[in-house]
Amino acid sequence: MKIYIPATSANLGPGFDCLGLSLKFFNEVCIEKSTDLKIVVNGQGSNNIKFIENNFFVKIFYEILKNLQIEKQNYSFVFNNNIPFSRGLGSSSAVIVGAIASAYYFAKKEVNKNIVLNQALKYENHPDNIAPTCLGGFVCSKVYKDEVFSIKKDISNNLKAVIVIPNISMNTNKNRLILSNYVKFKDCVSNIINSSFLTACFLEQKYDLLHFASKDRLHEFKRMKNLPVLFKIQKFALENNALMSTLSGSGSSIFSLVYEEDAIKLKDKFKEKFPSFLTKVFEFDNKGFEIC
Repeated sequence: MKIYIPATSANLGPGFDCLGLSLKFFNEVCIEKSTDLKIVVNGQGSNNIKFIENNFFVKIFYEILKNLQIEKQNYSFVFNNNIPFSRGLGSSSAVIVGAIASAYYFAKKEVNKNIVLNQALKYENHPDNIAPTCLGGFVCSKVYKDEVFSIKKDISNNLKAVIVIPNISMNTNKNRLILSNYVKFKDCVSNIINSSFLTACFLEQKYDLLHFASKDRLHEFKRMKNLPVLFKIQKFALENNALMSTLSGSGSSIFSLVYEEDAIKLKDKFKEKFPSFLTKVFEFDNKGFEIC
């Protein structure tokens, strides 16, 4: 079997740990039964021995098979990794969701996306990335009694994502430690208002209102000040027709939403202004992971 697992951008500014969307930028994993365990890594991580010797995808895959009471067998895994690590584009969620879905497939169980999503919650305790990885589109999620509840909306075809990917990584766990344990009441209220309004903008496809709905007061500033050029990238995007521009996940990438006719223009301007960083244009994925 072959599985395609999409990259994601989470938080989207004020939607801390609950909002995310899916991009047409995929990791691809090919799996087949084998006489011996074989692991081949191409692309991201190919020069890191730990991705072969202590592969997280393979570990989860076998754990799920065991939980499904499937006798252990050997498999050949070929990873074609495109999603960069520690750049806020959901690489960890792609691994988790891909491994669980693949295990269900080989166990000859229905690969139900809601079941996969709830299994993924055991490895990733907030749903902002794993939900769009499973479902595609724009997704608003919450966890209630250890179960993920999600509302999904397809993203319009006339929109594109312009992603600036710095050559510096940011560790999600470390970035969580720098966040405040206490926040001002007015900042909480601001984020509740903005995340609610941003969600309504996506559901009603009123994308022109996103520029002020995407403002955050809880996490972006503290994370971005570790790499101050991110403020310049975000400001530059908004000055050049971006509908919104936010830190992608915990960073270090910056996600900007634009109309299709503005995507290449913004990409070219980014490349000229920030030549040391990678800039990519992506369509949005409305399907989530796919097995073929």
